[in-house]
Amino acid sequence: MTYVVTENCIKCKYTDCVEVCPVDCFHEGPNMLAIDPDECIDCTLCEPECPAEAIYSEDDLPPSMGFWQDLNAELSQEWPVINQKTDPPEDAEQWDGKEGKYELLER
Repeated sequence: MTYVVTENCIKCKYTDCVEVCPVDCFHEGPNMLAIDPDECIDCTLCEPECPAEAIYSEDDLPPSMGFWQDLNAELSQEWPVINQKTDPPEDAEQWDGKEGKYELLER
């Protein structure tokens, strides 16, 4: 089992989760993070750290969000590893909880 970063991370990109990850499975894109499912050890540490509540266990991922699992696998192969917390974008709070952010995903 693995954890999955979903839509609410887009434009929020809080990095609290990367500091607690013992295996450095997070990857940083221009405006969101992704989890490498081959590296994730299902330790559960990242999910409660996400202020945007954008991380789900694959077992708890709503069916309508299933494609995020494949997207995380794809993007984690393209983006570099991140293992230290950074400052979120200045407007992160304004984007937290907004729907329809998928179209804003930057690769």
